[in-house]
Amino acid sequence: MFLAKVHVTLKPTVNDPQGLTIARALGRLGFDSVESLRAGKYFELKIEGDDMTTAEADVKSMCEKLLANPVIETFTYELEIV
Repeated sequence: MFLAKVHVTLKPTVNDPQGLTIARALGRLGFDSVESLRAGKYFELKIEGDDMTTAEADVKSMCEKLLANPVIETFTYELEIV
């Protein structure tokens, strides 16, 4: 069994109103050191199987087809044996 940890973020050229709102709220709470903030998504998937190569291909395909919108988002993932 494998554990995939997937991070999905907006591409740098895409506006991030949620990130701007959070950054402003942090400033109002006294966290003046926050210069900028980008919001994203995080997924953990447990995947059955014994083959790391197949599991990695599956995770990449899941990201490309559903978990991330390739037009406006990028993704990274880590895959570990559990």
